[in-house]
Amino acid sequence: MKVPIIMLGSVSELQGYIDKTQLTEDLGGTLDYCHNRWLSRRTAIEGFAQKVKQTAQILQSFGTELAETELPNDVQSTSSLLATHTEKKDKMKEDIRVAVEQGDDILGSITKPVTENPEYKLNQDQLDNQTTVERLLAQLHETETAFDEFWIKHQQKLEQCLRLRNFEQNFREVKAALDIVSERLSAFTDVGNSRSHVEHILKDLANFEEKSHETVTKARMLASERDDFIQSNHYAVDSIIPKCSELHHLCDALTTETERRRNLLNKSLELHDLLEKSMKWCDEGIYLLASQPVDKCQSQDGAEAALQEIEKFLDTGAGNKIKELNKIYREYAHILSEDLKEHVQKVFQKQESMEEMFQKRQVSLKKLAAKQTRPVQPVAPRPEAFVKSPCTSPSLQRENVSSSEGSALRRVNYRKGKSEMTELHQSRGGSTMDDEENLAVLRQHVMNELIETERAYVEELLCVLEGYAAEMDNPLMAHLISPELQNKKDILFGNMEEIYHFHNRIFLRELETYVEYPELVGRCFLDQMEDFQIYEKYCQNKPRSESLWRQFSDSVFFQECQRKLDHKLSLDSYLLKPVQRITKYQLLLKEMLKYSKNCEGAEDLQEALTSILGILKAVNDSMHQIAITGYDGNLNELGKLLMQGSFNVWTDHKKGHTKVKDLARFKPMQRHLFLHEKAVLFCKKREENGEGYEKAPSYSYKHSLNMAAVGITENVKGDAKKFEIWYNAREEVYIIQAPTPEVKATWVNEIRKVLTSQLQACREASQHRTLEQTQSLPLPLPTSSCASPSRNHIRNTKKTEEKKADLTSLEGCGTTVAPKYPEKGKGWAKPSHSLDASEENDGWSSAEEPLNSSDAEEEGGGGAGEMKLTPGKYTVVTDYDKGVSEEFTVKSGDLVQLIREGEDGLWFVKNLSSGREGCIPASNLLMLIGNSKSAQSLSSSESGTASSNLSTSSSCSDSCNVSSTSFSDIKG
Repeated sequence: MKVPIIMLGSVSELQGYIDKTQLTEDLGGTLDYCHNRWLSRRTAIEGFAQKVKQTAQILQSFGTELAETELPNDVQSTSSLLATHTEKKDKMKEDIRVAVEQGDDILGSITKPVTENPEYKLNQDQLDNQTTVERLLAQLHETETAFDEFWIKHQQKLEQCLRLRNFEQNFREVKAALDIVSERLSAFTDVGNSRSHVEHILKDLANFEEKSHETVTKARMLASERDDFIQSNHYAVDSIIPKCSELHHLCDALTTETERRRNLLNKSLELHDLLEKSMKWCDEGIYLLASQPVDKCQSQDGAEAALQEIEKFLDTGAGNKIKELNKIYREYAHILSEDLKEHVQKVFQKQESMEEMFQKRQVSLKKLAAKQTRPVQPVAPRPEAFVKSPCTSPSLQRENVSSSEGSALRRVNYRKGKSEMTELHQSRGGSTMDDEENLAVLRQHVMNELIETERAYVEELLCVLEGYAAEMDNPLMAHLISPELQNKKDILFGNMEEIYHFHNRIFLRELETYVEYPELVGRCFLDQMEDFQIYEKYCQNKPRSESLWRQFSDSVFFQECQRKLDHKLSLDSYLLKPVQRITKYQLLLKEMLKYSKNCEGAEDLQEALTSILGILKAVNDSMHQIAITGYDGNLNELGKLLMQGSFNVWTDHKKGHTKVKDLARFKPMQRHLFLHEKAVLFCKKREENGEGYEKAPSYSYKHSLNMAAVGITENVKGDAKKFEIWYNAREEVYIIQAPTPEVKATWVNEIRKVLTSQLQACREASQHRTLEQTQSLPLPLPTSSCASPSRNHIRNTKKTEEKKADLTSLEGCGTTVAPKYPEKGKGWAKPSHSLDASEENDGWSSAEEPLNSSDAEEEGGGGAGEMKLTPGKYTVVTDYDKGVSEEFTVKSGDLVQLIREGEDGLWFVKNLSSGREGCIPASNLLMLIGNSKSAQSLSSSESGTASSNLSTSSSCSDSCNVSSTSFSDIKG
């Protein structure tokens, strides 16, 4: 096809062919058109269209995600999910708002000419753009509206789910609390054996009801939420209503049972009131009969007066005596135990006997009241006619009701007897709890509780072992156990099986042999006390067990086991039983001891109670010990853990920067100390976050001291709560401040025991070694020592030592006992001072004198040999300032070196602690130092003070082989 081409030379020619309305302004037309504006507007419209499309797709995708989301099963997850979805929704709404603003801006730019000039006519292109943008905005609004409707439904569902999860969680907590309340309520089975006992039980029941009121109220409030769930059309109302009904039922059952228990106790109180009134009435009757003088009753007037007294007294029996025994049995049948029934029978028999006595007395008095034709010789009543002695306590008696009248009646003043009886009743509250018979009843009651709870405990352990532990090895249940839980039975249950076998095979059977002798049950505990150590292992494993349980408490396996056993409580409640049981024993022993203070087995009960408390302390200490972190060695190698506790600690070391030492004296460190048999550990306590056992603190290990090189100063001037622990001849000094003086005294005594036991071990080892050498080697002949101006002093000392029957040579151990001097710097010049002072040292230094070395020569008669000094390093055990050189002094704990001995008996000595040198007579050195390098000492003076120091050095363990473990690397 041929298209004609016309060449135009001007705009006017162009306008001849094309209308001006179709031409732009630059061509002389009237068409409002800008190409750049058209491009930018078109780009904006296409971008907006793409934005609308993406928004619609994101909303659809988000809606699909919300619809497919599974509802969580716990409160935390549900709350987290709701917050996450809400956050995403808000972001979506923000994106929609931005898109709508973008569309409104584009539409506004299109319609701007019309807005500015109402007569302006939009061209077709502008009209098309306007239509496109309006359609996209309408589409965006429709999408937003649909999303909002969907979100409202989804949010409502999530909120209902969260409310449901909160309800379920509260339901589990409340139900568990109600189960505990119900279990405690079931323990109120005793109806009491006396009025005061019943009142005590009623008081306990009232306290129990007060404490459980909050739990019951919370349960009823939770159950009342049922109507709110129904009104809000909750999606899970079918599962909520049964739970609410169950809570209502449990609360009503608890209330009913509590009221029933109270009614039983009130009936029991009513019965005991009646019995005590009857007993009191009988006692008053016996006193009345005993107070009527027989000689005055021989006259007619006297007999009539006595009859009137008896008739008046019998009239008071209407409200005080038991009228029909069978009626009592019927009325109180639901509370009458065998013992109580027997007691009612005895009281009724006593009442009948007393009434029979009154009838006989009335017959006699009526005969005497008649006219007498002849005088009648006064005759005392026959002794066989009466029942009870007036001197017998008017308190409740359950045995020996029937006795002779002679033992029951005495000629005493009636009013005085009644006054004494009333006063006694007031002072004892009408109760017989202090009588030996009732103490025996209470002892039996505690024993019954001990045996019954022990049987229940054994059954519970067996139930857990068979229903849970054994099922973990059952192939048929393996599919219910998660892989992470497999092979972790030992962690979850610890040594529960060992505990079960001990109680089932040994302890329960032993307890049952003491059922007739409850006051002797302390011996049963003492015989089995070593076996109770197994609880320490169980408690040490408890944190790991509880942590494992929290991870898998929702396991289907545990739920299935609980369902099969029909247990109301979950497994963790039963895993706590051993911990609860070991703490229960001390409470029962305290009760038994309270009722057995004058019995044969009181000492055993006290010892058993002390031992059980010691086990509880050891368990508690071990729980702290396993929390120690950062210790490289094996804590078991440090020996038994004796003590642990928190203290303020100051350090004062010989080495170190002066400013640091000064600063340390004023700023104490908070340290938790662990005292073992072989070392004392210094740790820093750190609180941990968590729940249950995970919240327990941990202890960061700092350093430790070998007990073989430790000494103590018991008293620090200025503070009764402080003591010192020093190390390596006071190279390191730790000032310890206890919370109380009592805590300090306990720690000092325990450290003293450790140091003394180490000294004793060294002594025994030296004795054994000396005995072996004496039996295998001939005795060496005595040799003369170097000439010394103190020779006479040494000879006199040896004569004194020969008089001591218990002198022992610590060969190879190098142990000396330094006497305590009243003043600083007295020296060792006078041997008499040494002996006198040592005898006044509270038994710490009076038993021994400076001892001989392994190569000491023995003189005839078995006297102590003279110790031979040799060059070397020694530890000084007492102060000395009497050297040849006035500037040369040594103090207790200083390390000195013996360099050489002069011809005049003087030793040239260097004080390694101060760096000074001087000469000391050999006789004084024998007192100042031990007989081996790194001498072991037990000293009672420190720097001239009255405080007591205990020290043992590492050479003791090296030479005596007492300790198999070296602690030289522990000190830090």
